[in-house]
Amino acid sequence: MLRGIDVSSYQSSSYDTYGLSFVFIKATEGRTYTNPKLAAQTKTGRDAGLVVGFYHFLWPGNLTAQAEYFVSKAPEKAGDILAVDWETTGDGTHASNAEKDRFIRKVKELRPNHRVILYTNRNYWLNVDTTSYAGDGLWIADYVTAGKPRIQAKWRFHQYTDDPLDKNVADFTSKSALRNWADA
Repeated sequence: MLRGIDVSSYQSSSYDTYGLSFVFIKATEGRTYTNPKLAAQTKTGRDAGLVVGFYHFLWPGNLTAQAEYFVSKAPEKAGDILAVDWETTGDGTHASNAEKDRFIRKVKELRPNHRVILYTNRNYWLNVDTTSYAGDGLWIADYVTAGKPRIQAKWRFHQYTDDPLDKNVADFTSKSALRNWADA
């Protein structure tokens, strides 16, 4: 298993990369928010030679506009991974299954040479999701032993803790295998 983290504006722009193979960086949310540390956090990951991914926190409604906003703000480099973060919003709502699926498909249409994956938590995957559509891969949050999420589905990334920061593992045999997958 490969080790990685995900960061947002709550984390430092110069986060520790020692022992990591990948990083996911929050890029956008809705149609108006862009992570103010996006450029600096991206530079830290790239300078360390990490596989870099970007995620968008999905709100209900205006899926095309959200997808266009996300790809206009997320850096575009071959091998970057794009992800949609599908969970409960700050006002207690969430995008529907159809909206989640449309968003993933729209991002894949706008960035056809990039992997587009779904990030969601175990509860959403088991109790809210009705389509099981995760684009090119599932990134599951379940705070248990690293690499052992309590789901039956095939997953690519597992967020296993948020203490002291969001830590993840990836189900790849090597960093080069992850990079090859991301480049496809």
